[in-house]
Amino acid sequence: MKGVTVVLCVSVIWAQAAQIASRQIGGRIIGGVEANAGQFPYAAAIYVNTADGTYFCSGALLNRQWILTAGQCVDGALLFSIRLGSNSLKSNDPNALTVATDNYFLHPDYDPLTLNNDVGLIKLRMAITLTDYIKSITILSSNTIPPAANVITIGWGQTSDEVAGLVDDLNYVYLVTLSNEECRLAFGNQVNDNMVCVDGNYNEGTCRGDLGSPLIQYGGSVTYHVGISSFISSNGCESTDPSGFTRTAPYVEWINNITRNN
Repeated sequence: MKGVTVVLCVSVIWAQAAQIASRQIGGRIIGGVEANAGQFPYAAAIYVNTADGTYFCSGALLNRQWILTAGQCVDGALLFSIRLGSNSLKSNDPNALTVATDNYFLHPDYDPLTLNNDVGLIKLRMAITLTDYIKSITILSSNTIPPAANVITIGWGQTSDEVAGLVDDLNYVYLVTLSNEECRLAFGNQVNDNMVCVDGNYNEGTCRGDLGSPLIQYGGSVTYHVGISSFISSNGCESTDPSGFTRTAPYVEWINNITRNN
């Protein structure tokens, strides 16, 4: 899984691939806060082995055997090592569970050039046991995320443009959705209705290493998965450009078909 750049009429979309073999790009959410233990029990840290090296992505646990992430994170994968149940990537956390699998499904219409349909599913070899620290997230089935909606994203992505390397603790940040018209001002007309951009105070958002992270919206007592981290601006993570996500709702039928029939 290599980073993909797409030249648009205004700026450049950068995929957030994080290679951790020969070069390290990763770290924390820009402007984020460290999560408490069990605050985001569906968070998945994904190490992706390909013919070109080892990369880092994030994802979200949908049920006892499936993880939802970006298409970029599964395209060309040979093996996944996935850590669940812990905010820490390295600590000896008794709540952590590490599993390996090579089974994935890439959306058939995924386009690595435009990042359209940037959706992937990873199937675990065996159904896992849910705990207080490992839980599933619910997909929002209707595509009704309006502009100015309050959302959250999480990840282990880069904390600044200068500081590279994955840090240990899961971070989260509060963001607001933009209209696609606003998003196109930054990224051009390749932003389509299956994408959504988010912004925060000044430069808050995602960075390299956050690829595949869920965009979250709270609805009463239910936590909804509404987007998959997909692209950032070539102007840098600390720029005021928005962060780009693939909307989850348009892919509910495909996700359900894959997870029920495989």
